[in-house]
Amino acid sequence: MPILDKDMTLCISLSGRPSNIGTRFHNYLYDALGLAYVYKAFTTTDLASAIAGVRGLGIRGCAVSMPFKEAVIPLVDELDPSAAVIESVNTIVNDDGFLRAYNTDYLAIVRLVERHGIARGSVIVRGSGGMAKAVTAALHDSGFVAGTIIARNESAGRALAARHGYAWQRELGESTADLLVNVTPIGMAGGADAGGLAFPTPAIAAASTVWDVVAMPVETPLVRAARAAGKPVVTGGEVIAIQAEEQFVLYTGVRPSRELVAAASEFSRAG
Repeated sequence: MPILDKDMTLCISLSGRPSNIGTRFHNYLYDALGLAYVYKAFTTTDLASAIAGVRGLGIRGCAVSMPFKEAVIPLVDELDPSAAVIESVNTIVNDDGFLRAYNTDYLAIVRLVERHGIARGSVIVRGSGGMAKAVTAALHDSGFVAGTIIARNESAGRALAARHGYAWQRELGESTADLLVNVTPIGMAGGADAGGLAFPTPAIAAASTVWDVVAMPVETPLVRAARAAGKPVVTGGEVIAIQAEEQFVLYTGVRPSRELVAAASEFSRAG
């Protein structure tokens, strides 16, 4: 890491539960590519003031995580189509005080469906927040036309399901699907449900593939249970690596090599 000076470009993240994953990923690439950038993770209880700080201090980029993905929308100047279509933001780029918002989560989901060769069967998505909007849109657009949204928030769950022609249920019950996707904080380190299992073992046993979007830790209780059942898994670590790569390109205009991205991803998970 180079010595900080007044000319370095700052990028940040805003999250309810900050981690070192994005910080280590971006700073690794800045260092490897010799870019005069630095990245720092933050949380906030005053989102409007935080975004005003991004604008007023000339912070180049801001990653946005739960629970701010939807609340940040009125605070930016323009939504890229990637964010406008699903009404969820995970990336803000500051061009001389003009804040443009994007969503790179969508692209990550689409890429991983292809990378893992997931068959287009039925899908159950647990969650209805900003990340769930990106995940559900990406899965539907990738060919998953038979789906169910599991969400305790009825208004949000029904709205998300209706947008893509899916069903809505408050609880999973005995429902099963070929693909199970957790997009809730269940299993997230440091949370109230850190040891929780997002789907019960019978649903895991009936599934063909299990996907947990939680990235901290990568080996969540759901991922461990799915591996134990012999099921193919997709992890949140894979999601965050792809969406972070796209953020990096938006912030810097530089596309790192696949090898560098893989090295940065491994480094991000080691700390």
